[in-house]
Formats: sequence, C-alpha cells, structure tokens
Amino acid sequence: MSLIIDGGRVPTRWMEKKRPVGSVGNQLLRPDWVRVAFINNMPDGALEDTEIQFFELLDDASGDLPVRLSLYALTGVPRGERGQQHVNNFYSATSHLLNGQFDAVIITGTEPRQANLRQEPYWSALTDVLDWAENNTASAILSCLAAHAGVLHSDGIERHPLGGKQFGVFDFARVGYHGLTDGATDRLCFPHSRWNEVRADALTASGYQVLTQSPDGGVDSFVKEKKRSLFVHFQGHPEYGARTLLKEYRRDIKRFLRNERETYPSMPKGYFDAAAVPVLAEFRDLALSGRREELIEEFPEAAIVASVQKTWHSSAIHVYRNWLQYLVARKANVSAFNAATAVYHQTLRKRPALT
Repeated sequence: MSLIIDGGRVPTRWMEKKRPVGSVGNQLLRPDWVRVAFINNMPDGALEDTEIQFFELLDDASGDLPVRLSLYALTGVPRGERGQQHVNNFYSATSHLLNGQFDAVIITGTEPRQANLRQEPYWSALTDVLDWAENNTASAILSCLAAHAGVLHSDGIERHPLGGKQFGVFDFARVGYHGLTDGATDRLCFPHSRWNEVRADALTASGYQVLTQSPDGGVDSFVKEKKRSLFVHFQGHPEYGARTLLKEYRRDIKRFLRNERETYPSMPKGYFDAAAVPVLAEFRDLALSGRREELIEEFPEAAIVASVQKTWHSSAIHVYRNWLQYLVARKANVSAFNAATAVYHQTLRKRPALT
C-alpha cells in the first residue's frame, strides 16, 4: 500500500480500480509517510479523470514509499451540480489547509475563463494557497495554468498567447542539471495542451531554472526556491493517461461541430501512429463538408484507440520519483535537526544554574 487517501473518503473510481488502495481515518499516522495536499481545480468534465491520473502517477512513482494524500478544492471554480457533489463528497475547502503544514502540495490547472488570470473568480483563494505553500511545504508542484498563475503572482511574469494550441507529445532536452531530472535520459517526452506560454527569458531573468525545453514545445519544466519551498512548474502534463489527448481532441472536434469554435482542431503532434492519421483525416474531411453535431457519433475512436500509447510514462515516473525522494530527504534533514535540537535543550536543562 503506497498511496493512502486521507480522511477515509476515497473517490469511487479509484476505489474500484484493481490496485492497492488505502485510506486513513483517525488512526495514528506514521511520521515516515510523505504527506501531500492535492488541490484539484479541473472543470467538471475532467475532474475525476485528473484525480485518477495523479493518483496513478503518484502510486507508480512512490514504489514502497507510503504517500498520504489529502484532497482539497479551491472555492470559486465554476461547477455544475454533479461536479460540486463530487467535490463535496471527497474534498475539503482550501481554507482548511491554510492552518497546517504538509511535505508538499500539488496544484492542478483549470480551464481559464478570463484573459487576465487575476480576474478569475478563484484568484484570491489560489494566491492564498501559493503564499501558504512557500512557508509550509518542502515543495509545491504547479501544473499548467497553476504554473502560469504562480509566476504571475510571485514575480509578475505574464503568459503570452500562442498562435495555435500547443497540443501533443513533445520531446524536450535537459537544459540544466537538477536533482529532479537526475539519472534521466538527455531527452524526455511529455504531453502539452495549452493556448498560452511563459517564456524562458522572462523566467531566467526572475531567478527560475529551466529544466527541460525544446524549439518545438517551448519551456516544459522549471523550478525556483521560494522561501522554504522548492516550486516545481510544469507547462505540460506528465500525469496524463494514454487516452487523455484523444479525449481532448474529440471534445474539440465536437465543439467545432456545435459551432462553438471556428476552426477544425489540429491533430495532437507526436501522438497518433501512421495508421491512425489517414483515418482521422478522412473524418476531418467529412466534418468540413457539412458541419453538424450528430457527426461526432461517427468519430472513429474504436478504430484508433488501441494504437494510442503512453510514451511519456517512463519520463513522468522518473521525475516524480526523484521529487518524492527529494521530499524524503527534506523530511530526514528536518527530523535530524529536530532530534539535535531536542538533545541540545535536554543538555541545557541538566546543566547547573549559574549563580
């Protein structure tokens, strides 16, 4: 049992998976467990999928290391009835987080509604969490939009709109040494799905270290020490499942067929194999010949889904395993410091009083 869900409230889909599952209620918690707060801000359509993706990645990366996960959600993220019910059943408000300490926090992205992130309804709650993390965690992982919000809040770094959607699986070179990529190959691949970017020059000018980057995919991951916490930023999605990009592609096609977007979406780069591309191109031609919503029922998902591979899985496991080992090392240092401090004070108490 490596991934342990706190509070005895384990989301249904994770409970149903045929893998080791744990939960803790009010029992005594072991000090060697790595304690991670997971803040899931994804919109309703991706809320539970994102949950499973991060749970699986942490479970696979942790090996025999017990990771205790506590689930939180920001107030202000727009939700429908089903999504809100799921949050109410399994998550706590981040306001309950701010009085405690964790070894780490993971903050997911969400779908932006405003061009200026400071105008999002959850901005105040998010920045409270970011400020809290600097002093009360050893490390924070910020995913996609959360990474953009983090650098905007702490360093005023604005994101820039891209000419088109950065969509697909990209190869990234290791451009600087860091423990998070220690032992990895010189090139790592990760999925990206975004319309905006933060740029390397602005990041380095503000003291961030870029870890992985490519001419085609831009900046992938970057880090910065903020007070007592190592902030780790991903513009992409190491946690994605094998079919996540396929589901997003189908969703974007459906939006096109509904006239919710003007252009037919581009295929995700580096994702589909040579046999799938002409099948999807044929469907694209059909959709462009007569846009109507019911055409989505003819989308050839069954013909291509078996060929979709999670080519980034080993890269994701490697980075997250290194991150968890970093947390273990930080816990050990704190424990050694606390033990030394206790011995020191005990020695002081035994000394005779000065007269």
